[in-house]
Amino acid sequence: MTATTAPAWAHRFAAPFAALAPCVAVVWWAFPENLPLWRSIAIVAAWAGSGLLVANIVLMVREPHVARLLGGLESMYRWHHRSGMLAYLLLLCHPLALALDGWIEAPRFAWLSLAPWTQSWPQWLGWGALLLLMFGLATTFAARLPYRRWRFFHFALGLGVLLGLAHVYALLGGANIILLLIVATALAMGWRLIAGDLGVAAHPYRVAQVAHQPGEMIEVLLVPHASALAVSPGQFVLVAFGDGPHYRGCGEYHPFTVSGIEADGGLRLGIKALGPCSQRIQNLEPDVLAHLQGPFGIFLNDAPSRPQLWVAGGIGITPFMAALRAQHRIQPTTLIYLFRGADDAAFLDELYALANTDPQFELLADATGKGLPDFTGLLARVSQITNRDVNICGPMPMVDALMPHLRQLGVASDAIHFERFDFR
Repeated sequence: MTATTAPAWAHRFAAPFAALAPCVAVVWWAFPENLPLWRSIAIVAAWAGSGLLVANIVLMVREPHVARLLGGLESMYRWHHRSGMLAYLLLLCHPLALALDGWIEAPRFAWLSLAPWTQSWPQWLGWGALLLLMFGLATTFAARLPYRRWRFFHFALGLGVLLGLAHVYALLGGANIILLLIVATALAMGWRLIAGDLGVAAHPYRVAQVAHQPGEMIEVLLVPHASALAVSPGQFVLVAFGDGPHYRGCGEYHPFTVSGIEADGGLRLGIKALGPCSQRIQNLEPDVLAHLQGPFGIFLNDAPSRPQLWVAGGIGITPFMAALRAQHRIQPTTLIYLFRGADDAAFLDELYALANTDPQFELLADATGKGLPDFTGLLARVSQITNRDVNICGPMPMVDALMPHLRQLGVASDAIHFERFDFR
């Protein structure tokens, strides 16, 4: 494993800085002076929302170098959602603040500021942008919407951003800073669509082997057709599987954690049947062509300087498998592996074999059934727990249940690292 070149705090704050910096910059540049209160609030809300929208689009870019710079794809997506919601609320305040400014003079002026048919085409651009943002956010929270349809509707947000910036550009009579924001937004959207969703920048691989694991899971061995991705244990890739003689791919990219890295550049992926596409992938066959994007993620990216405690729940075992297969442990490492039953525990025999051959590695395997694990009993078996770094990968309910136990035992917050399994 390679150590990260940036400190942990830099990874933590990179995405929020990228989200807020454009907002602060444009508000600072365009802060109103000597205007009535509500008109000033309307202008600040419009500029702050516009800055957040541009950041929202940039944080949507799915490019490994950008993701690494901004603290990982998961952090980028988290702040992509937050900046989008905050931008929408600010932009919603913009016409309302203008109406309040008009109300102070006369109620009729307030109504006119909220009636698009009484206004000119630059204002129509603004109303169109607000409607597209409203539509895009509504589809974002439609849980039952198929992924392809959701992705198509989600691009309404991008079009809303462009319309909103065009609205400001027309009102200001062609300000260069707005033109720059429009160009940056269009480039980011184009890169995401062409390189990301259409996979122009993807690396071709071939399925060499499919091994079935317990618990509706397969492990796929992929070998590169051209240059191999430089992947570290703990990272994940986005994969789109093609068609085979008896297999038909989903035709879309999904994230899967790397469970093993071969010396010749081959990658092993652990894929559990969690949704319609991953369920179909369980029938994958050799020689199918796959396209990979990545790698992404900073989980397990630091070279361990202290003893380790790893906690894996279900399919969350995959990043730890990649690390264990890569080399013997440098530091004493205890893995708590949680699963419902023996018929649901992938890699269990291999883990026991690794524990028998690596004196630095200890395995605590526990079948929890459908309830929560006995964390009190399990953690009591871990020696010197306050001197360890804790890495957790599993469903968020498991992570949420474990955190209070770790704090109660005195484990420092900056020693706890976890990966949002629901992202995968």
